Amino acid sequence: MNENNITAQLRDIKPLLEIPDSSYALYWGLILSVSLLIVGLVLFFAIKIWKNRKINLEKGYLEVIKQIDWLDSKKSAYEATHYARLLANDEKRKELFTQLSPMLEQYKYKKEVENIDEETQKLFNLYVQVADESI
Repeated sequence: MNENNITAQLRDIKPLLEIPDSSYALYWGLILSVSLLIVGLVLFFAIKIWKNRKINLEKGYLEVIKQIDWLDSKKSAYEATHYARLLANDEKRKELFTQLSPMLEQYKYKKEVENIDEETQKLFNLYVQVADESI
């Protein structure tokens, strides 16, 4: 073989082409997308569980408030105020609680207290009824 033929053959060989490779960016994009999806799902279910828990707590408070024994008016006034405050989270219940709270105050801070009067009892029963309908 001739040296000219060899150099001619070598000149016909083209250099290697640069092939664009975006697999690195696709890899990290996929990992980021999956991570965001997982975080979104976790937050969605956490919020859903939190809201269910809140509703269940309100139902529990309502059951406790329905079972208050009014024979011991001082203890009953404390319990009614505590649980009524926990349930007062919408406008109607807040309004009723602001009316009920001063009526219960007269039974709380004295050593000896009389029985709960009929007006306070009626307002408390109205509060319980409104709370029961809205939960």
